[in-house]
Amino acid sequence: MKIQELADRMGLTIHTIRFYEKEGLLDNRHVRRETNNYRNYSEEAVERLKQIKKFQSIGCSLDELKEVLQDHDTNGRTNQQIIEWIRGKKAEIERKKEDYDQMLVTLNWMLEYRTLLINDPQKAQEMMEEWRRGTSATQTNNP
Repeated sequence: MKIQELADRMGLTIHTIRFYEKEGLLDNRHVRRETNNYRNYSEEAVERLKQIKKFQSIGCSLDELKEVLQDHDTNGRTNQQIIEWIRGKKAEIERKKEDYDQMLVTLNWMLEYRTLLINDPQKAQEMMEEWRRGTSATQTNNP
């Protein structure tokens, strides 16, 4: 299949597919050049792009993608090594989740404060004073 058909089928851009090819994520099993120099993609390319999307959805970087796909192609890791990698990735995502949860707490506080400024400025002032007391107490306890 031609690149536009593959892009449409996978919900990707032509640029993205060419980037993956340039980075070595798609190789001669996935794409062949015809005599007119057009790329012709195999069904294996579809499966490879599905794998790439799956690993991107769990936050894999380009370097991680390259490593994971190379290991997949060569059976380069033992099952135990793969389990350890999965555990590490899970721990990384849990840390990020904690960061996002804290961001949401802050945004919710800001939203409540700004809404109170409109609807109840006195209560907004009290909320700000409470926050300042909490912040200075935290700074006093954590030099």
